[in-house]
Amino acid sequence: MNFIEEMQWRGMLHDMTPGAKEATEKGMCTAYIGFDPTAPSLTIGNYVQVMVLDLWQRSGHKPVVLMGGATGRIGDPSGKDQERQLKSYEELDKNLNHQVAQMKQFLNFGDSGNGALLRNNIDFYKDMDVLTFLRKVGKTLTVNYMMSKDSVKNRLETGLSFTEFSYQLLQAYDFQCLYEQDNCTFQMGGSDQWGNITSGTEFIRKNLEHAKAYAVTSNLITKSDGKKFGKSEKGNLWMDAEMTSPYQFYQFWINADDADIHKFTRIFTLKERSEIETMEKDLADDLRQQKVLLAEELTQRIHGQDNFQSVKDVSEILFNKKLDEASLKAMKTTTLAMVGAEVPSYTIDKSVMTSDLKLETLLTEHCDIFSSLSECRRAIKGNAVSINKTKVADANRAIVASDLLQDSYLLIENGKKNKFMIRIS
Repeated sequence: MNFIEEMQWRGMLHDMTPGAKEATEKGMCTAYIGFDPTAPSLTIGNYVQVMVLDLWQRSGHKPVVLMGGATGRIGDPSGKDQERQLKSYEELDKNLNHQVAQMKQFLNFGDSGNGALLRNNIDFYKDMDVLTFLRKVGKTLTVNYMMSKDSVKNRLETGLSFTEFSYQLLQAYDFQCLYEQDNCTFQMGGSDQWGNITSGTEFIRKNLEHAKAYAVTSNLITKSDGKKFGKSEKGNLWMDAEMTSPYQFYQFWINADDADIHKFTRIFTLKERSEIETMEKDLADDLRQQKVLLAEELTQRIHGQDNFQSVKDVSEILFNKKLDEASLKAMKTTTLAMVGAEVPSYTIDKSVMTSDLKLETLLTEHCDIFSSLSECRRAIKGNAVSINKTKVADANRAIVASDLLQDSYLLIENGKKNKFMIRIS
């Protein structure tokens, strides 16, 4: 695989410095992308850059993940119209550790061959005092040079602190450190990072004799409606199952705009070009199936086979009208909890599970599925209410332990569309 050609074909390449393509064709090269731990988890937007590193590695080159233990404490002004709110060191360290664990799922790490390397830029600065920083780092770039970058120019009217102004120096020096330490000759990132990345190539040119470094940037993804990519109705699309459930993750791709699925597939699939082109041709009139294939591939890759199976089971519970109680009782606790995140849910103390707990009491007093006993009785009399996919005819029916799914859950349905999950704990 030729990395630059692959990026171009996938529609991911935005820009590169002269000689970058030729350098990648002379043998294995090392490239890094930086990730600041300002959020508790990676997002799907971050994962675009992970995909770039993945393609780099699959092309026979060596990727470096640089975690921003230092730069995360400063805040990158790129793409921001106002000063970032600084986070505590404790929060940043917690975020960093979690993101490192996530990274290890997506790349093949190892010191030999083209195994990925993990670095933390706090190591470049933890023993450096401010005077050393000013003499060693601050002298390399002129203020005029730094002011010419969009990340600085775009903030001059709203205000830019010296803290954020210095971010460019830190990122540039990071590149120099990795060049010297790991023979890292490429820095990559989103197109909004072009100014910071080329500051790094300038650092290396000025400070390291006969050294040559390269920059490659990828396109920022936008949706066809102009809205920011990576946002769902519930906010950011996180790579953490506790923050964005695997089911919500899956549904994000299923609900993608038809106009976006072609672009999304080329960016996120790991299928080879010939397979993708054949699929696009065969399913040209079935965009829904293209979405299903991408949703399945990404959900399995990001969340694993077990969670993907739970996603399929959730879909069965929510949409398969022929699902019976026996099949429902076979569902795992993780699946039932996932359903509970998608429909109105109630948590009831297990002390209510007495021998005389009636269905109508549960549905009106302990949860507000029905506003009154009379409303509840009418719905049951009208054959509208089900417990665990089985219709009920008696409002006075007792709720017993054997009704509970996995000893904790009850699925209540009122009509065809209204589903509720009750958890007894």
